[in-house]
This record gives sequence, structure tokens and C-alpha cells, in this order.
Amino acid sequence: MSLLQVFATDPAGPASPSLSSSDPAQIAATLAPLGIGFERWQVKAPLAPNADPAAILAAYSAEIAQVRAGGSYPTVDAIRMTPEHPDRQALRQKFLAEHIHSEDEVRFFVEGQGLFCLHVGDAVLQLLCEAGDWISVPAGTKHWFDMGPEPHFCALRFFDNPEGWVAQFSGDPIAERYPRLDELSAPRRT
Repeated sequence: MSLLQVFATDPAGPASPSLSSSDPAQIAATLAPLGIGFERWQVKAPLAPNADPAAILAAYSAEIAQVRAGGSYPTVDAIRMTPEHPDRQALRQKFLAEHIHSEDEVRFFVEGQGLFCLHVGDAVLQLLCEAGDWISVPAGTKHWFDMGPEPHFCALRFFDNPEGWVAQFSGDPIAERYPRLDELSAPRRT
């Protein structure tokens, strides 16, 4: 189940979250004033364990066409991470560093889960995304992403830059002070 937790930034580390919600409507309403889009979309039948990016993109061609119809994201790819991926540790460390992009970061999770952490003003918002979650993070938003030590997720990634994922790292170690995917405690329901 999707989960949003909101923390105040604190050099000593986070206190208890000021908000913890798994209600999709509340998640969307909390994120919208920050320019962050969140929706729940229908996922298809489970992907074959050996599905390559072309098969994943074909399975979600209707959803891709829907996003492309908006005209903002001409490039799409599929990323799939499993515990067996040979570069999982290096990729996790790369994604865990706070960074920004000069374009929106738009993802549709089609299986598994990942933790988006957004550093907006004096707050850190942690959004546990699971299959069916669509998120759009505006260009210039400080954030990091945790796929966990044993990653299992597949997401469609939409870009307006044909080069794909290009990050500018902030050098701020803030991500080290906040819970990681594998450290999330049982959510408090609201």
C-alpha cells in the first residue's frame, strides 16, 4: 500500500512524522500544492519474470500513449530492478544521493515498490510507491530514491529529454538522516 510520511527537516534527524497516510486522496491532496502529481492507475497482469524492456513497454502501450498525448514526455523507458541485478548496490547508492533534474521526473510503478524522498523547503516527504502509483516530480525538486538492499520494482520512466535520467547532485548528506525503504516501520493509518 502506498504511504506518505512528512517530516520536518532537522540536522539531528527526523522526529515522528507530522503526517502518515496511506489514503491515495490524502496523498494526492498533500502533494498537489507542491506541484507533485500522484495518482493510482490500474496495473496489468503480472509481468513475466524474464520480460525485457520492450515487452514491458508493449504491455503498457495504452498508458504510454495516454501520457504522450499530453505532449510533454516524448521519451519513455522501462527500468526493472531485482535482487539479482549485478549493479543493484551501485545504483542504489547513486539514487540515494540528493539530486535534482532539469526536467520533471515522471514514473509509473508497474510492480514492486520504491521510496521517493522529496526535500521541499523545510520538509522531507517520503512517498512509498508501489505497483499502480504514478508520480510526477517537478524539475528542480530536491529528492532521492531508495530501492532497498534487495530491490524489486519495475517502473515506466517518462522524459522530455532524449538523454533520459540526468542528475545534478547537491552534495547535501540529508538522505543519510532519514529512514530508508527497509527501515520503514508499520504505517500509522489516517
